[in-house]
Amino acid sequence: MSEKIEDYALIGDCETAALVGRNGSIDWLCWPAFDSDACFAAILGTHRNGRWLVAPGEDVTCISRRYLGDTLILETRFETGNGIVALIDFMPPRGKASDIVRLVRGIRGTVKMRMELVIRFGFGVDIPWVRRIDHSLLAVAGQDMTVLRTPVETRGEDLTTVAEFEVKAGETVPFVLTYGPSHLDPPEAIDPEIALQETEKFWQEWSSRSTHDGEYRDLVMRSLITLKALTFGPTGGIVAAPTASLPEKLGGARNWDYRFCWLRDATFTLLALMNSGYTEEASAWHNWLLRAAAGSPANMQIMYGIWGQRRLLEWEAGWLDGYEGAKPVRVGNAAHAQLQLDVYGELIDAFHQSRMARLKLDDETWALERAVLDHLAEVWDRPDHGIWERRGQPRHYVFSKVMTWVAFDRAIKSAETFGFKAPLLQWRALREAIHRDVCSKGFDADEGAFLESYGSKLCDASLLLLPAVGFLAADDPRIRGTIAAVERHMMRDGFVLRHDPREISEEKQPIEGAFLACTLWLADAHVLSGDLDKAQALFDRVAALANDVGLLAEEYDSIARRQTGNFPQALTHIALINTAHNLSAARHASDKPAMQRSKS
Repeated sequence: MSEKIEDYALIGDCETAALVGRNGSIDWLCWPAFDSDACFAAILGTHRNGRWLVAPGEDVTCISRRYLGDTLILETRFETGNGIVALIDFMPPRGKASDIVRLVRGIRGTVKMRMELVIRFGFGVDIPWVRRIDHSLLAVAGQDMTVLRTPVETRGEDLTTVAEFEVKAGETVPFVLTYGPSHLDPPEAIDPEIALQETEKFWQEWSSRSTHDGEYRDLVMRSLITLKALTFGPTGGIVAAPTASLPEKLGGARNWDYRFCWLRDATFTLLALMNSGYTEEASAWHNWLLRAAAGSPANMQIMYGIWGQRRLLEWEAGWLDGYEGAKPVRVGNAAHAQLQLDVYGELIDAFHQSRMARLKLDDETWALERAVLDHLAEVWDRPDHGIWERRGQPRHYVFSKVMTWVAFDRAIKSAETFGFKAPLLQWRALREAIHRDVCSKGFDADEGAFLESYGSKLCDASLLLLPAVGFLAADDPRIRGTIAAVERHMMRDGFVLRHDPREISEEKQPIEGAFLACTLWLADAHVLSGDLDKAQALFDRVAALANDVGLLAEEYDSIARRQTGNFPQALTHIALINTAHNLSAARHASDKPAMQRSKS
């Protein structure tokens, strides 16, 4: 059985990432890139679907974990009756090949250890051909190859590579697993101790660039490191999570592949990076956005692959039992073909925020924006599938309409501020028309609040962003009413749900967890309205859910007291960074807030 989602830690090389359990088992890894097939898929099935375990072969009395300073180097300490060992796991920044290094270091006494390596390419189904070559173990299946190098003697046992060994105080036993294409020669060996030093130097130097040194420093730094780890180095694209099909509902069917880059995260991501001093990463993300969205605006998608791929076909891995039985296991994401009008606003807002931060933009950016806005002028009043990617009939979602307003508002401001040629009279008229449309059709006088969609009687957590994007001021009675309605109808145990629980659903499944980013959006709304105590309480509540190494998933099931959804979730960590900035800015006027506020 897999570990709890919150019992995993992350290691990565800025091109892919692995999840390491508290028990010393790597239960998830897609190689060689985030969107490749998994070679360790035990988290979605059993150990026979691929994992790599290094742990004591005797009873463990205590387990503790930490990252070594501001790095992505994980240390897990196992205490037994005979001694203590430290397992150091990391992936060196990508060189010619991708490596996982596992160092077993004796701290006290002598501890018996066991290693079990089960490689299963193709999401846990393809058994490789394994053979020994020059003191290394080669595993090949189709296009994929791994090489295991270790001084420990290994043997085959029931289609598993196993080893037993002892570690004494002061000793270090290394294991290095390297990936390479099967048609090439095996990748060259690396020195694991030198790799450790170089990896530590890489992360320490990267972390030292952070400009956030105030409150919540450790939480913000860990979130920034996580965001860097989810960045695909060659292109600058940032995946929403490194995992696929971890359930939003324990035992349910809301299991999606999140190993792609969402446009909806664009502005939030830029603000988190820019306000923390990472302008290089912000520029890379902006350039990825520009390349991904290039082409006909009518063909713009809500998400793309890490290289900018557009066809993210969804299929089911029927041989996997799913995390704790949550089926089906889905790979790919059919939502990429949906119309979601909010992404147009997020794209234009991201470009405007980049200009305001003095990032160097491509000369063609404004031309692309003009083409996008020409298209948006024709489609803004259509129904769509909304920010939550509803798979039913399209509706006139209020947040989608608001973000079309944002698109024209930010374009007008960019043209006015930077002197770009633009049809300003037309854009101003559209901005006003959209604003009137939303206020007349999206606001419910009986509830005193904006609601999910035109004609709906349900709330929606995305409406908490209306003051942050500048659609209406935080002290507007309609915004205050919306915040009150969300708190009245959409809170569970102090956290915000993204969907109104009064919604009638045919799903006979466990209830979805609270969406952690939405809880932080409520905190941001309270910051804008001046209620810092409420905002602080919400922030602290979310921060307290971070696991022992500071990581957060997409959702939290307060009934089961479990983290749920894909893990770690970029949007949650981005929201945490931004809310920390917002709280700090509200208390210290000299700080730069992470809000998207824009005066109309």
